[in-house]
Amino acid sequence: MARFSMLWQAPEINPINKKARSIPFLNPVSNVYGRVFFFSWFGFMIAFWSWYAFPPLLADVIAGDIHMKQYQVANSNIIALTATLIVRLIAGPCCDRFGPRVTFAGCLLAGAVPTFLAGAVFNASGLYALRFFIGILGGSFVPCQVWTTGFFDKNVVGTANALTGGLGNLGGGITYFVMPAVYNSLLSNGLSKSKAWRVSFIVPGILIVFVALCLLFLCPDTPTGSWGERFATTEDNLRRHSVQGVVTVPGQIGDAPAAPTEKRSVSEDDEKPHGWKDNEVQATDQEMLDTARGEVIQKPSFKEVVRVMFSPQTLVTGGCYFCTFGAELAINSILGNYYSKNFKNLNLQQSGNWAAMFGLLNGVTRPLGGYISDLAYRHTHSVWAKKAVLHSYGIITGAFLIAIGVLDSHNQSTMFGLVAGLAFFLEGGNGADFGLVPHVHPYANGIVSGFTGASGNFGGIIFAIIFRYNGKDYGKVFWIIGVITIAINLAISWIKPIPKGQIGGR
Repeated sequence: MARFSMLWQAPEINPINKKARSIPFLNPVSNVYGRVFFFSWFGFMIAFWSWYAFPPLLADVIAGDIHMKQYQVANSNIIALTATLIVRLIAGPCCDRFGPRVTFAGCLLAGAVPTFLAGAVFNASGLYALRFFIGILGGSFVPCQVWTTGFFDKNVVGTANALTGGLGNLGGGITYFVMPAVYNSLLSNGLSKSKAWRVSFIVPGILIVFVALCLLFLCPDTPTGSWGERFATTEDNLRRHSVQGVVTVPGQIGDAPAAPTEKRSVSEDDEKPHGWKDNEVQATDQEMLDTARGEVIQKPSFKEVVRVMFSPQTLVTGGCYFCTFGAELAINSILGNYYSKNFKNLNLQQSGNWAAMFGLLNGVTRPLGGYISDLAYRHTHSVWAKKAVLHSYGIITGAFLIAIGVLDSHNQSTMFGLVAGLAFFLEGGNGADFGLVPHVHPYANGIVSGFTGASGNFGGIIFAIIFRYNGKDYGKVFWIIGVITIAINLAISWIKPIPKGQIGGR
């Protein structure tokens, strides 16, 4: 009962970095950590819903209304992913420069404009342009993850990131239920087909603006205050703890942390006053403070952006996300059509409902991946454990993709069971990936998150292109993606999870 009460009680706070040691999931009103957590996942969910609002209606309703061919439908899916890739690469450094909250709200407000303009589309070219700019909403994932990382400590950050990402990804499943329902409701109220699908996009547009305003007026940038004052407030906090007898902190926040001091033996009695150190039980107080100093995000220079993006450790998280989230994006775009092809007895709503299950499982599978990543870290005190979890998820995901593609089953129970198994490992891999991300260059978390997120979109584009040139031979593309996924995971499994000699994120 005590652990269950952590879902609504004010969390224990790490006194060094002011991050929460638990997630007040059910307390979005009175607790600032619960409020930030809520708007992180809810904002991304609304963004994802609008980002993927077209696929449920595109092939059967919109394409017929504006006279699109099959290859044009596929092209529009690719264009939507291309915009998000660009925005995610930009959003990462923006998070480090302006703060994730402002960047998040900016993505939402910018994406709301083309959402409201959906009714102005009357041909394929117009749809291409519209979906490109709506793709801005997909970029909101990066500030969502960076914002969460800034409020939750390393013992729960994997779970927190996986929950916000997983619950946000529910938007990809919810849209398959909501958009056809809104469209059918408007039809039953007398609107023509052409007007009904256009008016239906007003609903997500209104919600996007509402959430963006809540981010700006109800939530803080960091646990210690505004983004621009993070250096001064963190320095003051560290010096306050040094006065209280923790340790003397030399230099300024912007300085590189001191060289590691010799580790001392830690007795059970010594640890009792520091319950917040359960994950860092083998670290000295000086190392803990060095870590806290190194986690303060720095303003990135172009040279630093390039160096961080192309470090082997960032390439690992990017490569894994290329496979998992990339496959998820591409599969989301065609899954309803795949079901309609193999199961002729399903109508538009039924095939859409079954396709929605793949996205809705994110609410369970992605958080579970992050939780398992955190659990492995707590038991081993090693980031290698998180990396092992990530690659295990990736290889099993590849096996499921190959099985689905080779069988290409026309039996509903077999197909739906395999897709559910795929969702468990593919979406869990997404959560495990962003359980590892906060450990890689913490002082440039926005850059790492942005590159990793953009890599997922790049994978989505590549896989969508493969779908595009294989027509309705969906099974063949599934096993191709599976082979790619296993090969990439094996190729990067040997790379160390964090740079050699890294102390406090440096």
